[in-house]
Amino acid sequence: MQYHTPASFEDAAAIAAQADGVTRFLAGGTDVLVQLRADIVTPDTLIDIKGITGTRDIARNPDGSWQIGIAVSGAEMTEHPALGRDWPGVVEATDLIGSTQVQGRCTMVGNLCNGSPAADAVPAMVAAGITVTVTGPDGTRDVAVEDIPTGPGKTSLAKGELISAVHIPARGDHGGDAYLRFIPRTEMDIAVVGAAVNLRLEGDTITEARVSLGAVAPTVLLVQEAADAIIGTTLDDAALAALAQAARDACKPIDDKRGTIKFRTHVVGVLAQRAAKIAYERAQKAGK
Repeated sequence: MQYHTPASFEDAAAIAAQADGVTRFLAGGTDVLVQLRADIVTPDTLIDIKGITGTRDIARNPDGSWQIGIAVSGAEMTEHPALGRDWPGVVEATDLIGSTQVQGRCTMVGNLCNGSPAADAVPAMVAAGITVTVTGPDGTRDVAVEDIPTGPGKTSLAKGELISAVHIPARGDHGGDAYLRFIPRTEMDIAVVGAAVNLRLEGDTITEARVSLGAVAPTVLLVQEAADAIIGTTLDDAALAALAQAARDACKPIDDKRGTIKFRTHVVGVLAQRAAKIAYERAQKAGK
């Protein structure tokens, strides 16, 4: 195994592009190191990127948007009060990854690039409209989070490409977001179903919304029909019923030992409604 500690993302991309065999990037390591120790994957090239300048930074831009370093841990996000006030759903979703010990190392980017349909941080990232900067041998490009996963364990990143920054939009006025999941245990489990909602109000009327679902399809879903069901409403009973139905119609779950298709299809509607109510309440409080 070759172990590299590049000084920049451009250097990391160049090393990865030229490497033969299996290549893995190391930032938090809560997925890569577990897979390595379990002999699930043995990288020929391991590229440690957590020492690159800016990878541990949380910065708020003058326009109110945020830039999150790719090695910022879940614990660091949870302990950042201003980020939590702006985007509580994103922070809470990341806080659900693993145990307290894992939280000290796990990252949003690692959760995204692992390609799990049941990743907790990803639905909240999608609902928030987060984009990432991808650095590769041919330069950089900005990509919406929902366009990164392509299937279980797979991403759209080409050989030599890696995510070099996370961009969270400005929260703006009268907005709120929330993420909820169902798990069989009280903690430290993988989502059977996940749902994230991000919305904005004018008065009591929803003017913007994004709804994302996890663990009910091969990739995390951005469901426009579910958002359309609540836009223009005050989240009354009819809107909530339409939201639940749109979520159920969009999901394509599987039967496995953790949940049946019927169960997941029912629960996704329930969680979408609950997450929408929480996001709506947060948006109302933000407007006061």
